[in-house]
Amino acid sequence: MHRRRFLALSAGVLAAPAVARFAHAETYPSRPIKMIVGFPAGNAPDVMARLIGQWLTEKLGQQVVIENRPGAASNIAMDALVNAAPDGYTIGMTVLTNVFNQSLYSNLRFNFLTDVAHVGGIADAPYLMMVNPKVPAKNVAEFVAYAKANPGKLNFASGGNGASSHIFGELFKMLAGVDLVHVPYRSNYMPDMISGQVQVTFSPIPQGITYHRSGELRTLGISTTKRLPSLPDIPTIAETVRGYEALGWYGLGAPKATPPDIVKALNAALNAGLTDPKLKERIASLGVQPMPTTPEEFTRFVLREHEKWSKVIKDAGIKLS
Repeated sequence: MHRRRFLALSAGVLAAPAVARFAHAETYPSRPIKMIVGFPAGNAPDVMARLIGQWLTEKLGQQVVIENRPGAASNIAMDALVNAAPDGYTIGMTVLTNVFNQSLYSNLRFNFLTDVAHVGGIADAPYLMMVNPKVPAKNVAEFVAYAKANPGKLNFASGGNGASSHIFGELFKMLAGVDLVHVPYRSNYMPDMISGQVQVTFSPIPQGITYHRSGELRTLGISTTKRLPSLPDIPTIAETVRGYEALGWYGLGAPKATPPDIVKALNAALNAGLTDPKLKERIASLGVQPMPTTPEEFTRFVLREHEKWSKVIKDAGIKLS
């Protein structure tokens, strides 16, 4: 009798965690969820976060509250995310900048690759290679020829040292074999592009498309490996510069120890939105493309991105601290 009772109690103890996990999954979420964004309100990641946050609110039945924590190239927000309680009630918008920062900064208190549960991809964001119309190049091949004939005489503008527009330009320089002078900006560089003080930039589509349509800037190529259906007349940079691909992206993350069932629940709700016709159309209107993944696929994607861009950053000799 004692032995049977011991075995019964042991079985109950072993089953308890499973029951608790099941109950947790069944009741999640039972209160509002906070989504941390490392950029100011109105910035592209913030716009995407609010769009996805509204979908998750409707799908999960609990309010998703956006909390902007800009500063230090989004490192402040990422530090807050990795140190939050891993209970599914704090999530965060992740972007390519977080991958860059892992190589650009030597004093981070966290490791973006391993201290974040990578819930899933949201969208990838192609960039446009744009020049001032005074540059005598109508396509990428002509630009490369002109740049090689005039080494160090063309300035390329970016949103700052270590920004995507900077790193994407460095990759172009390496693969095309051209010498361009980097000019980092802390504010909007488009007025200087239009006036011709700087001659070339790699711009996210939402920022550059207006100038493309108005003709104030000339678009030479797009950073994807295939032409976009929405912009079929713009050739890819890779059609001329072999191997060139440079995409920004948005994803969803949570603290590392967040229970797998909660990560899966968030991923399922996210992917339901990325395949919903209305939300897909809204995302496409922002110049980006839905990127649904499983948590495992997105984790592997993040690791590949780090492998690729850490080499570019190292070869370009870029270091911020």
